[in-house]
Amino acid sequence: MSDATLEGYPEEVVVNDVRRVALASLIGSTIEWYDFFLYGVVAGIVFNELYFPSDDATISILLAYATFAVGFVARPLGGLIFGHYGDRIGRKTMLVISLLLMGGATVLIGLLPTYDSIGIAAPIILLFLRVAQGIGIGGEWGGAVLMAYEFAPKEKRGFYASIPQIGLSIGLFMASGVMALLTLLPDDAFMAWGWRAAFVASIILVFLGTWIRSTINESPEFEKAKAESRNRDQGLPFVTMIKRYPGNVLMGMGARYIDGVFFNIFAVFSIVYLTRYVGMERSFALWTVCGAAVAMIFAIPFFGHLSDRIGRPRTYAIGSLLLTLSVFPAFALMSTGDPLLIILGIVLPFGIVYPMCYGPEAALFADLFDPSVRYTGVSFVYQFSGIFAAGITPMIATALMSANDNDPFWLCCYVVFAGIVSMISAILIGRRAQS
Repeated sequence: MSDATLEGYPEEVVVNDVRRVALASLIGSTIEWYDFFLYGVVAGIVFNELYFPSDDATISILLAYATFAVGFVARPLGGLIFGHYGDRIGRKTMLVISLLLMGGATVLIGLLPTYDSIGIAAPIILLFLRVAQGIGIGGEWGGAVLMAYEFAPKEKRGFYASIPQIGLSIGLFMASGVMALLTLLPDDAFMAWGWRAAFVASIILVFLGTWIRSTINESPEFEKAKAESRNRDQGLPFVTMIKRYPGNVLMGMGARYIDGVFFNIFAVFSIVYLTRYVGMERSFALWTVCGAAVAMIFAIPFFGHLSDRIGRPRTYAIGSLLLTLSVFPAFALMSTGDPLLIILGIVLPFGIVYPMCYGPEAALFADLFDPSVRYTGVSFVYQFSGIFAAGITPMIATALMSANDNDPFWLCCYVVFAGIVSMISAILIGRRAQS
């Protein structure tokens, strides 16, 4: 009987539930990344014009990306709130609430009037909705991966925890595909209502995800931890996490660095880079990212499974090294302007190499904490580090390009630095696990 089979949960129940739980987690993760990628792409090509008009195009883009970054600042708050109650009340309830908050904010963004219609209120409301979206997403990721992780047999936790991670590739595929189709509209139609349709459409996924999540059981590992803690004061989960796992928190945040940087460079900034600096059509850039997302669908669970075989820290460290080595060749290929070389420059590093880190990442972080503070722990590590690793990356990329006469050399150096930090962090996690 596996470690996931706990008192009150017969083995056959857990075995049957793990697939349904993985599906429920995947649905929520898909919505998260669909919403995320929509905002990231639209920020640089729509919000800069409709909500942050300026005579300087670079200033408009930076202001739009600032609201993108604010969502990441709000994520740790969401992670702490939902992590606290997720460790106290349960994972399932928090997952439903976070999904409704996240999806609701996304739909409202799609209905928001522009700066020309309501003036300064437009960017202020957009900022508020981005904060609400960030809080919801901050609680979503940790709960989704933990449900899959805690239901899974110990020897398959890397694989099952990677299932929600596939939501990144599916959400990325859906969002880039939808946006690529919408960009076929005349520019006036796209700017007037086309981009809005993509945001409002997420309401379908929200209803589907809420229904599926309402049918699953609570995590058996959480139920056991809750029962064991009834007769003793556990204190605040966040305080307990800091006192008991300070080193794990720092190492997890360091490992997260390359994930956030690499994803945002290739999934978000590459759209601006190819259209503004290389001169490619927007639809081509979106379809290329869409192709990388298709490759990820298969690569993410493969590397999740591999981490069960050779170890998660080792898999992650090797992936960080390969990402570091790939960034200069990738931008060299993108800079040629040749469509085939651009496809290779994005699909190979982003669609195939990046999943070597992202696939085992959820289980790598979950391994760092015990069940009593695990929701808080994984949420904090992933979301707080996301402010620096992910949220401000498009702004950093834009600034580095501008400072270097639109040459990506310094941008690539920044990615190399992030990869080295993550590789060292993963190695330290592996050494601590063996000690």
